[in-house]
Amino acid sequence: MKASFPTTARLGLLVALFFAIARPAAGEETVTIRLGTILPSGTAQHALLQELGERWREESGGTVKLVLYPDGRLGGESEMVKKLRIKQINAALFSVTGLKEIDSTVAGLQLLPRMFHSWEEVDYVREHVRTQLEQRLHAKGFEVLCWADAGWVQFFSKTPATRPVEFSKMKMFAWAGDDQQLAMMQSVDFNPVPLETSDILMGLNTGMITTVALPPFAALAGRVNTAAPHLLDMKWVPMVGAIIVRTEAWEKIPPATRAKMLAAAEETGAKLRERGRRDSEDCVRVMQQHGLQVHRPSPEEEKEWQAFSTLLCSKVRGTLVPADIFDAVERHLREYRAAHGEQP
Repeated sequence: MKASFPTTARLGLLVALFFAIARPAAGEETVTIRLGTILPSGTAQHALLQELGERWREESGGTVKLVLYPDGRLGGESEMVKKLRIKQINAALFSVTGLKEIDSTVAGLQLLPRMFHSWEEVDYVREHVRTQLEQRLHAKGFEVLCWADAGWVQFFSKTPATRPVEFSKMKMFAWAGDDQQLAMMQSVDFNPVPLETSDILMGLNTGMITTVALPPFAALAGRVNTAAPHLLDMKWVPMVGAIIVRTEAWEKIPPATRAKMLAAAEETGAKLRERGRRDSEDCVRVMQQHGLQVHRPSPEEEKEWQAFSTLLCSKVRGTLVPADIFDAVERHLREYRAAHGEQP
């Protein structure tokens, strides 16, 4: 009669096998991706990044670890770009504000006031220019893992306003470290006040600023509506972003594993875009339940905004947005609208 294998020995063998499978193979380097973002922790978007980290761990057999630094705890986007360059972190989820400090071409996806009319237009243009943008970022030492967006940027203010001239009299939040944006706002007689995003609520409460342009998701997460309870219902610009990683860190990962990780990141980007767009409408409704007042421009005021945005775009071309990418965006928008029977 054969002796039965002792239960404790069997358990010990199973544990040993588990750790042998989970442990990186001999000679495989463990890569830690340290990713900074101003996204607030506890949000659905933050949860999607955590989910991506788990996917990467599984796809890499435990050889890749994603460490997140949310809430702008590493500073604003300008500060995080500096940390990327000195290798304190090796990845980030940036809006165009941070991305354009690496290469200005990406500004063509966001810094064009009232240029885009719908998300379908944003998607069409992004897919037609992304290869060019990704090549430019690669030349600067970064890989784009996915593109994301977080809703339409809209104006929140302490007092009601529906015309450009009314906003020009307010103290408007501007991204700290973005001297070009500051100069552009001043050139059209606006009154920008540079602050870190983490200081927006404090700035509103103390009167340092009286208006801020943000997507509703970010406004609700930052409790902006409690100090700026008036919203102008107008699609100013889309809030576009991307997850990027330093090329040297990315290339430490074996090519087959990178392909799986890139596929997972693309899925996360699609989820971030879907969530950001859906959350914008939901967040406005939530804020309305807590006293937010929504104001819509009259037809006459719409004409004022169109004239103002046309003026701004003429200044943006060749400054904030390189002329070639500005012209490419306009061309692709004309293509899309012609194909869909819409006004150019």
